Amino acid sequence: MTATKSQTRTGLSTHLLAGGAAGLAEAMCCHPLDTIKVRMQLKNSRRAAIDPSAPKSFLGVGQRIVQREGVRALYKGLGAVVSGIVPKMAIRFSSFEYYKTLLANKDTGVVSTSAVFLAGLGAGVTEAVAVVTPMDVVKIRLQAQRHSTVDPMDVPKYRNAVHAAFTIVKEEGPMTLYKGVALTALRQATNQAVNFTFYQEFKRIARQMQGLDELPSYQHLILGGVSGAMGPISNAPIDTIKTRIQKATTVAGESGWTRFVTVTRDIAQKEGYKAFYRGLTPRILRVAPGQAITFMVYEKVKTWIDIWNARSQHIRLPSEKYA
Repeated sequence: MTATKSQTRTGLSTHLLAGGAAGLAEAMCCHPLDTIKVRMQLKNSRRAAIDPSAPKSFLGVGQRIVQREGVRALYKGLGAVVSGIVPKMAIRFSSFEYYKTLLANKDTGVVSTSAVFLAGLGAGVTEAVAVVTPMDVVKIRLQAQRHSTVDPMDVPKYRNAVHAAFTIVKEEGPMTLYKGVALTALRQATNQAVNFTFYQEFKRIARQMQGLDELPSYQHLILGGVSGAMGPISNAPIDTIKTRIQKATTVAGESGWTRFVTVTRDIAQKEGYKAFYRGLTPRILRVAPGQAITFMVYEKVKTWIDIWNARSQHIRLPSEKYA
């Protein structure tokens, strides 16, 4: 089993700035694909029978959204995403490094591949509970609205992320923002475990093969994209079930487990098992480039901050030649 040497922990402020910048860049570039993915996951066979002309491909769905609702409709829910990006990325990277430190060999400081995987699991659960679940509920409610963004007379129920959160809490209670938290935690945990493990291993191998202390940005972009594609493939059914649960309004007296069983059974019986993988293509096309951008921007901004701190302390870093 391969292992890496645990590095000195970077301060939270560095993770906040680097992760926030990476998350903002990723959201701005990739959010339209997420909107298309959500629309595909919310589409069911009954609606398709009523409207046989409804597109089935992600390009077709995207084209229909633009034609009927305007280009800005592809960015529905972006406010909810952006407002959660900075804490989400700060929590993801800082908690990952923290868990890696806890799991490192106490004598040698070496972090095994299995420890990296467990640290990724922990980071995914942490970000899911702290930020991702409420953000997802608000985002999905906004994305599920089918209204024109160019017609001022077509007034949606939720006007923006803040209004959506307020309305949901007012009408359905604050715990509605945590609908699907278990599935979200499971999705994020598997995502980050696979993502960080593959990325760390790819980066270690690339550095060894080239004899480099730090990789150039384009390699972080490539490695981040490849590792980012692994997570969605491993947990597509979880993401589809989670999306359906979070889109639906709360039913009084219904437990989380009952909702999970009902939604899973309905999808399997009424739409078939292939429906669990609906939206997988746009999700991969959303997550893979998103992770590519995230890792590239994160590594670059983190390098800049490290160089700035080192120069202020009159220390030269090997990574300076790649800045």
